[in-house]
Formats: sequence, C-alpha cells, structure tokens
Amino acid sequence: MTRMRVVVADDVALMLSAVTALLQKSFDVVGAVSNGRTALKKTLELKPDVVVLDVSMPVMNGIEVAGQLKKRGSEARIVFLTSHEDPEIQETCLAVGGLGYVLKDLIATDLIPAMNEALAGRVFFSVLSPHHRERG
Repeated sequence: MTRMRVVVADDVALMLSAVTALLQKSFDVVGAVSNGRTALKKTLELKPDVVVLDVSMPVMNGIEVAGQLKKRGSEARIVFLTSHEDPEIQETCLAVGGLGYVLKDLIATDLIPAMNEALAGRVFFSVLSPHHRERG
C-alpha cells in the first residue's frame, strides 16, 4: 500500500519538527516548510495528498495558501493547525477548502484522525473540553 504524501508548514521550528515526527509513522512527509509562500510552492510542485498548514505564518498565512491552492486547482486535501479556537477562523478555513481544523494543544490525538477524515472527503474539527476552554 502506498503511503499518503504530505507537506507540513509551520513557522515554529519545534512545532514543525514535532508534527513531522508524528506523521512520519503513518505518512510520507515530502516537505516540511516554515512559511506560506514556500508551502504554496512545494505543494504545487510535489502534489501531496494532504497539506497541513499553520493558520498563522509569515509571508503568507495558511488561509491565503489554501485560497491560492484552490484557485490553482490543487487537489491536495487541506488540514489547518492553529492555536485559535475561533468560530470565525474555522468558517474561513472551511470556506477556502479546509477539511480539518486541529488545535495545536490536541495534535497528538487529533491530527492523524483529521488527516484521515480529510482524505476520505470528510470534515474534522478539534473540540476543546469545557475544562480546557475555561483556562483561556
């Protein structure tokens, strides 16, 4: 069975390496980049099955990248990573073609399920527990 190919984009080096390490067990990570412009270039060039985009990145944010990918006909499924639990940002991510919205606090439990759902054409959103929500 061929492993699904993924490009990961996050501007925080520690987060990028943690996500890459997590995904390497189940996916073929073909690109790990630290800004939106490079994410766009690598996704168009490498044609991965999934692209994992940090919402907040320099140069181009993840939402802008997703919009450009959609406009350019990319078939990569898009999963967003974020620390923002904001319904408006979630709606915007969905509107630009995102199928996953994973909170960074929940990457260990939610990222791979979100990617699998996206590959199946279904939407996945992380949900914080009410206890967790009270902290912030």
